[in-house]
Amino acid sequence: MKSIRNLVTATLLTTGAVMTAAAGLSIASAQTTTTTTTPPAAPSGHHGWHHHRGPWHLLSKLDLSDAQKAQIKSIMTAAKPEMQSLHQQMRTNMQRLEQTQPSDANYSTIASQVSQTHGSLSAQMMTQRTNVRAQIYKVLTPAQQTQLATLQAQMAARRQSHEAGAQAAPAAQ
Repeated sequence: MKSIRNLVTATLLTTGAVMTAAAGLSIASAQTTTTTTTPPAAPSGHHGWHHHRGPWHLLSKLDLSDAQKAQIKSIMTAAKPEMQSLHQQMRTNMQRLEQTQPSDANYSTIASQVSQTHGSLSAQMMTQRTNVRAQIYKVLTPAQQTQLATLQAQMAARRQSHEAGAQAAPAAQ
């Protein structure tokens, strides 16, 4: 049961990251086409969904050219319908299980079917996400690819540090 929960969590976080990236790139593109050149306000403190942005938000730190931004926006726009469809299918699938009571005679069968379907949908989502990531990576220059790898390593280190701190906190209480 724990592995299913981890799979669901990872899938939802992945979906959220991709959707956030798509929205962020759309906003960034819209901002570059307006006549106003004011930078967006920096997020304050540790509030909000900042930790769900995933590696996609790192693209904003790579000093992308306008052509690169346009290419990435095109890639994200092309992938968005399939990602949304998969996300909706996953949501509908999970609702099927949530709407079934544990006292239902077919509960185990439905749970198994939902789990298998969710696994398949999750695999499709991961494939789509990796395809988008590979396409975007090809848009980057070798220097930007190196910088992205460094930023991702830093993000992973912060995540591990945060997780280690979160695990130590309950033990101290």
